[in-house]
Amino acid sequence: MNNNPITTHILNTALGKPAASIAIQLFILKDNEWTLLSSAMTNEDGRVDDWHETGWYQGKESEQLFATYKIVFSLEDYWEKQSIDGFYPSAEISFKVQDSRHHHIPLLLAPYGYSTYRGS
Repeated sequence: MNNNPITTHILNTALGKPAASIAIQLFILKDNEWTLLSSAMTNEDGRVDDWHETGWYQGKESEQLFATYKIVFSLEDYWEKQSIDGFYPSAEISFKVQDSRHHHIPLLLAPYGYSTYRGS
């Protein structure tokens, strides 16, 4: 079982299916600068459960992971592959990890809008 404290997935709500093969980057905010932690591609189920096994979180106590993070979803190639003229070429979601619970950051996607929430 994966113990990554941050996971994500993307659902294309216009098509009613997961969004596969989207490049995603995970950043952490340190000293007012965004630092890249890891990158990945969504799988066939639109999920990223492991960030290319870089293990940026391994060996850290949960309190050491408390910080502000950002996930950048690169959407332009996805829209082109779907032959859809999407309005947003990318989406950025920043969030704070302030407790030891798992943080699942889903993206609900449509050509002219997107939304997110804290998942479980």
